[in-house]
Amino acid sequence: MTNTDTITAIRPFTIDVPQADLDDLQYRLAHTRYPLEAPGDDWVYGAPVSFVKEFVDYWQHEYDWRAQEERINGFPQFTTEIDGQTIHFIHVVSPEPNALPLILTHGWPSSFADYLDMIGPLTDPVAYGGKAEDAFTVVIPSMPGFGFSGQTHERGWTMARIAQTWDTLMKRLGYDRYGAHGTDGGAQVGRELGLLNPDGLVGTHVLQLFSFPSGDPAEFDNLSEKDQAGLAFLGTFQERAGFSAAMSSRPQSLSFGLSDSPAAQLAWSELLVAFGDGSLLSKDQILTTVSIYWFTNTSASAARSYFEEARSGAVPAVNHAPTGVAVFADDFRTIRPWAERDNSNIVHWSEFDAGGHWAAAEVPDVLTGDLREFFGALR
Repeated sequence: MTNTDTITAIRPFTIDVPQADLDDLQYRLAHTRYPLEAPGDDWVYGAPVSFVKEFVDYWQHEYDWRAQEERINGFPQFTTEIDGQTIHFIHVVSPEPNALPLILTHGWPSSFADYLDMIGPLTDPVAYGGKAEDAFTVVIPSMPGFGFSGQTHERGWTMARIAQTWDTLMKRLGYDRYGAHGTDGGAQVGRELGLLNPDGLVGTHVLQLFSFPSGDPAEFDNLSEKDQAGLAFLGTFQERAGFSAAMSSRPQSLSFGLSDSPAAQLAWSELLVAFGDGSLLSKDQILTTVSIYWFTNTSASAARSYFEEARSGAVPAVNHAPTGVAVFADDFRTIRPWAERDNSNIVHWSEFDAGGHWAAAEVPDVLTGDLREFFGALR
């Protein structure tokens, strides 16, 4: 086998966290040193002590990582090397011969595990009461620097670079025609794929288009009542999004606490519960995600992705690829006029009254249906 063959090889992968790591986690949870409670012990200052204590107790006494590990390992997983970086991914081939390949991308602080409940309905819709023509073959990678892809070893892993990596991955798997979906950082990757517009990209479907005011006051003149409400929601989000500023400026300093304390990793993942507003995620879903970061010790490299993106030097550009947007009630609200300014080919727009930033894990059936509708018109 040549060196090139070694680099491009696709290797089967199985998650097998050493028992010593599980024992270490139990010890740390049992010896958590909590901060003093803030006045009111509510979400005003960030994650309350009472919230973290409740989850730490569940993590220590009821949560079963081995059961989650077994479930994830029930899906075929692989690793490959692209651009010097290990990429971990789930790859489930549909039994339907005309299934459209689809790459699904998570963000921070979520993981590839968000999409587990969607795999069956997407790949084998007939078995779930759907139609064969709605089938997808799915590829679900862990972002570079996240989870089982392991840490990044060099600078410059921006969302644009990840988009290029995803195109390489899909072509390496033999797919010369495919679609993309993402949320959070995954939505940024999805839009970057649209900007890249590689041969074979059918379209990109996202839960958010992060379009903001350009500086022209006239952009505010004709916003609808719904857009005004979305702008107010955005303001609330920005007030609480201190994680972005911290990880965009001093990610390595922050990561010492996250790598040493599972309780800190949990508290820092407060976006999973919408800063205390709540989400539809179960405790097991939340702790599976937090555990993946903990066991792989990738909090530092995941945080560095914000630093790299903030210094990417990207020049504003318009995405012309076919784009679909699904807006969920308890999520960042995409402002449609601004999104259309930055994305010239939005051909699908849906709004839902339940679900939030992590819709794949919160309302998988709803998101599955929206993907079928968007890509059904593009197949």
